[in-house]
Amino acid sequence: MIGVLIVTHGEIGTALLASAAQILGAPPQQVATLSVWRQDDPDDLVLRAQELLEGIDDGDGVLVLTDIFGATPGNVVSRLLQNGRVEGVSGASLPMLLRVLTGRNGAPDGKLGAAVQRALSGGAEGVVHMNTDRCCDA
Repeated sequence: MIGVLIVTHGEIGTALLASAAQILGAPPQQVATLSVWRQDDPDDLVLRAQELLEGIDDGDGVLVLTDIFGATPGNVVSRLLQNGRVEGVSGASLPMLLRVLTGRNGAPDGKLGAAVQRALSGGAEGVVHMNTDRCCDA
């Protein structure tokens, strides 16, 4: 099963994971969060993230989700990336996380590259201008 690491400012990742667990009915396996605070040392964060990666990677790789590309969490993630083994996607959202969690095991496309594509599509399709993109007229 593909592991998922969520690296975000403050408790955003923890809240996303708790919400996903509520929706799915159980806490997902092989998922970890790393909260980043202003006072944290980036080198220490990388070490902590590497430890978390080791704990959730069973050999199928890890998808790392982060909130903002170019900010400290995203910069930490960029130091972890290994093509085909540790892949990163920024712009973490609940639709993105749910898409990844519900399609990462048991499916023939359960490979890490497919998880990246599910994250990207979940993020993109989860953004809707509700006034104009809604399904039904009110």
